[in-house]
Amino acid sequence: MSPAPQPPLRPTPLRPTPGQTVGPFFGCALPYAGDRELVPPASPGALWLHGTVFDGAGAPVTDALLELWQADEDGRVPRTGGSLHRDGAVFTGWGRCASDGEGRYGFWTREPGSTGTGARFAAVTVFARGLLHRLLTRVYLPPRDAAERAALERDPLLRAVTPERVPTLLGSRQDDGSVRFDVHLQGPHETVFLDHDTPRPS
Repeated sequence: MSPAPQPPLRPTPLRPTPGQTVGPFFGCALPYAGDRELVPPASPGALWLHGTVFDGAGAPVTDALLELWQADEDGRVPRTGGSLHRDGAVFTGWGRCASDGEGRYGFWTREPGSTGTGARFAAVTVFARGLLHRLLTRVYLPPRDAAERAALERDPLLRAVTPERVPTLLGSRQDDGSVRFDVHLQGPHETVFLDHDTPRPS
């Protein structure tokens, strides 16, 4: 006597599991020579892009890790392999910097050009203790002329942000020519963080 036919098996839907906090960071693996120097500090046109990372209470975050991604001064997104490469000639558009004992970070880089979608910006990724996932944001460079001010006003992302929060994405030019961009993880001055859709396998 043959067994009774069984109904077809249906896969059980997978439920997302909780994320783990970012870290711990291992000093032997993440820092490397020239990590924050996308260009040599003394090179023509070098820009010091810097700031402080703050928590929700306004205290500096001393164990954050920031990564910078940007176009070159002509608005071209580097496609050269080897983002760890540092020789003073090849611009890879990527750098990494840990915050110091006062929550400060800084990159030697170039003024990015517009990629054609709006104003000039650099993409910033933030990792820190207590974060379940990395945080993604942008730092928009201060406009140098009327055309760049107009580009800021018509930038698609900035137009999608409520006006009172737009300043959290804007860098400020300092007297020494550097650009300051503070990151606030929470609180009344919380930086606007972006939610990127990640393609999932079908």
